[in-house]
Amino acid sequence: MSVVINGSAGVITNSGAVYDSIQRATYQATTSGTAFNFTSIPSWVKRITVMFQGVSLSGTDSILVQLGDAGGIENTGYISTSTGFTGAAGSTVNNTTGFVITSDTASYLISGCMVITNLTGNVWVAVGNGKVSTGVSWVSAGDKTLSDTLTQLTVTRTGTNTFDAGSINILYE
Repeated sequence: MSVVINGSAGVITNSGAVYDSIQRATYQATTSGTAFNFTSIPSWVKRITVMFQGVSLSGTDSILVQLGDAGGIENTGYISTSTGFTGAAGSTVNNTTGFVITSDTASYLISGCMVITNLTGNVWVAVGNGKVSTGVSWVSAGDKTLSDTLTQLTVTRTGTNTFDAGSINILYE
């Protein structure tokens, strides 16, 4: 591959893998249901951005993002925390079953992004932030070591609530 930078020709090489631009999955409405899956994530992916627009749950559960490999979605071994801020006060939720986004009121509409990045091997780290329709902002972070290469991701909830508003999608690169 030849590249021209500031008038000088140069050559960029890679390991032979084909890397395209950022890829977007198929948008999913979260107006009903309990989980939304993104499958067939290519093995070369090193970063996934999960995007939320006006996502709401029917009760006080929190939203979870869970990773998976060929063996399925993994729901243990996460170290995750999320805090919702109203002014100077914060409400923190910790979780070991997925990357958590705090949401403690049924009427909250969650918007924002969570970026999940491959640190090395099967180790993934996540950081997210966004807003809630009430003027509250949220931040989250965590890490997870998968059993094998990441191939899928699901957005679900911590309890038995159902999704009742909004949409989600992912970008991967």
